[in-house]
Amino acid sequence: MTEFEQMKASRRGFIGLAAGGSAALAFGAGAAQASRQRTNARILILGAGAGGAAIANRLTDRLDGAQITVLDGRAQHWYQPGFTLIATGLRKAEYATSTTEQWLPRGITYVNEYAAEIDPDANRVITTGGQRIEYDYLIVATGLTLDWGAIEGFDLSLIGPEHGVSAHYASPEAAEKSWHALDRFTDQGGVGLFGRPATEMKCAGAPLKIVMMAEDIATTKGNRNKVDLIYNAQAQNLFGVPIVDHRVRQIFTDRGIAYRWQHVLTSMDPGAKTATYTTPEGEVTTAYDFINVVPPQRAPQVVRESGLSWADRWTDQGWIEVDQQTLRHARYPNVFGIGDINGVPKGKTAASVKWHLPVVEDHLVSELGGREGSRVFDGYTSCPMITRIGRAMLIEFDYQDRLVPSFPGLIAPLEELWISWLMKEVALKATYNAMLRGRA
Repeated sequence: MTEFEQMKASRRGFIGLAAGGSAALAFGAGAAQASRQRTNARILILGAGAGGAAIANRLTDRLDGAQITVLDGRAQHWYQPGFTLIATGLRKAEYATSTTEQWLPRGITYVNEYAAEIDPDANRVITTGGQRIEYDYLIVATGLTLDWGAIEGFDLSLIGPEHGVSAHYASPEAAEKSWHALDRFTDQGGVGLFGRPATEMKCAGAPLKIVMMAEDIATTKGNRNKVDLIYNAQAQNLFGVPIVDHRVRQIFTDRGIAYRWQHVLTSMDPGAKTATYTTPEGEVTTAYDFINVVPPQRAPQVVRESGLSWADRWTDQGWIEVDQQTLRHARYPNVFGIGDINGVPKGKTAASVKWHLPVVEDHLVSELGGREGSRVFDGYTSCPMITRIGRAMLIEFDYQDRLVPSFPGLIAPLEELWISWLMKEVALKATYNAMLRGRA
């Protein structure tokens, strides 16, 4: 079997191999390949990001006669896996921007507003513009909210080289300003602070990628001896999967990146250029020349107030109470979740969305046809972890923290490889776009 054939045969072909300007993508069975189900069900999708757009396309292909409505107030679609590339100078902001409408299928109703109230008992959503939308099935794909206000002293206007502040999660434009801050820092030197919040978060590998890329950029410029890099871990590990944590510690040690356990950023003084962290021993304040800020992350307030959240887990974050295998709500069987909003132990990555989609589609379409769905989500999460320009590790794991490589025998998940870099830097976006269209 050739290298390409091995990739094509992989059961997890979310990421493909790019060559000659096109991606050789290994797609799973597409929605359009299955038979269409006749129904007059009213289906409301909250959110038109990766999960919302993709499930709208898949359901449009599978259902005949359904009334599908997509509700999202943001007119711009963001390719969030590209933010790290922008924040490290490899892409411009426009690389990650497109319009929301271009990804939505014909025949659905797109409401360019946000949800102001969700009433799962009455099967009704009120929009910010006052529209009342009733549904038979609700798919929550709102994504999450970045809680910048939880970090005292921080403001989005601080991002950029003048204040030495990076905050690449905020937006494509913020990621580009973050690059200018990082570029100046790796030119001039000083102390750089990095870290992550204590909440659940999207792409938990992203803060690690930034610090490793900062080290590589400084090294490439010949300025490594001028920078001190400190990563502030929220727990007593650098990554939640033990074998990956061990490997990242090795890389940090080999490359002289310091790390501190149980340091959670709570405030900063931009004038004095100091950051304060809570620790088990009390507050610690550290001076910086550059800081990468990643805020706490929570469900949008309208979701937290809807009654859909867990009552006894993640109570400060508000993730919705879905079954971790079927992604169906535990108390409202006509509600499903896709993407970051789900209250499950793993799965806040775009790669996870790819594997949420067929599960939700199967259970919803099967129910409309009088059958029971059988697909399950096993917690699949993928993190193409960039370690330096031209090298990355393709890390994939499940609920049990087992590594589940897409290309066993071809790509070693814990090795820093050029081919893994190629997948992240070149091929991933084409695969992501195909997913939005419902074809991956």
